[in-house]
Amino acid sequence: MAVVLRRARADEIEAVIAVIVAEGMPAMELERWIEQFWVLDDGGTLLGCAGVENYGEAAVLRSVAVAQPLRGTGWGVRLVERSLEYAKGLGAKRCYLFTMTAEDFFPRFGFERCSLEDFEPSVRECWQYRGNVEHEELRKMLIPMRATLSR
Repeated sequence: MAVVLRRARADEIEAVIAVIVAEGMPAMELERWIEQFWVLDDGGTLLGCAGVENYGEAAVLRSVAVAQPLRGTGWGVRLVERSLEYAKGLGAKRCYLFTMTAEDFFPRFGFERCSLEDFEPSVRECWQYRGNVEHEELRKMLIPMRATLSR
């Protein structure tokens, strides 16, 4: 089968959680945002995902994960590009994310390091931001980043 990049379906929550958790990331509030996720589907097996949380003119890119067999093939770039285009379509002008290990991956999309104080009020509602504020150990592990989305 050929890998297909498509929107996630509500009945795939468990499969998307498995992809996220396999990459060592938390799969919080997935039920709330599953319809704003994109997946890499290899004939019924999910091999990657990325999601968008929409907060009006701002968005959060989250849970970008690509299984080992697809790493280095460009599928991660396609996932992020599709997710950011989707966010722009929802009206987002800025996008935020947190990363532990992929800081070097995101600048190609315009992301730069920022501080928690740089997060605008609407985005501070996301669980990742709240977790960083509430737990010092997360602040030490996660790198916040921000990008301006061009039209």
